[in-house]
Amino acid sequence: MISVDIRTKSFGPTRVLKDVAFELQRGQCLAILGKSGIGKSTLLRLVAGIDPDFEGTVSRPEAMAIVFQEPTLLLWRRAIDNILIIHPRLEETAARDMLAKVGLADKADMYPRQLSLGQQRRLSLARAFAGRPELLILDEPFASLDKATAADMIALTRTLISEVAPATLFVTHEKDEARQLADRTLELAGSPATVVPDCRIMEFEREEAS
Repeated sequence: MISVDIRTKSFGPTRVLKDVAFELQRGQCLAILGKSGIGKSTLLRLVAGIDPDFEGTVSRPEAMAIVFQEPTLLLWRRAIDNILIIHPRLEETAARDMLAKVGLADKADMYPRQLSLGQQRRLSLARAFAGRPELLILDEPFASLDKATAADMIALTRTLISEVAPATLFVTHEKDEARQLADRTLELAGSPATVVPDCRIMEFEREEAS
């Protein structure tokens, strides 16, 4: 189980987060919503352990993967090497199988700059899921994609999540993306940002309909 209790997070004299607490079980997906600049990515960095400078506690598993908005690939390494260098115990056949699952079976020996943005995002997903993470963090991975490509990526991500069943934290400002992937939502608002009461996606939809 992932347990998060962020009492306060500041950058210098500016307090950006306060009283953000939630728990997440393996197999669940929690979407974090909020306007741009509210502190969603800051929260993910705290959960991931990238930024330890905060007041509070975070309990998370060691087996963790992060997919950022930018693919963050090693441009001088082949697609398959971008997976193997992160997962050195993974056999090459397993890495190639993972590339096939994301539709890149014929791109294994290509370099990231030879791939389209959508293909680079698929490679980032393959790299994340190859290690079968217990915690998956998605930081707006569908941003800047055209509508059709984003829809394909969301469907692919949903399939991979169903197969591996990690606890998933998904940051987005698109409510429709949240509905397609998440079981629950957590919305940040205010200054410093804090939690708007959590709700299930279906309840969220009924509120909008009314």
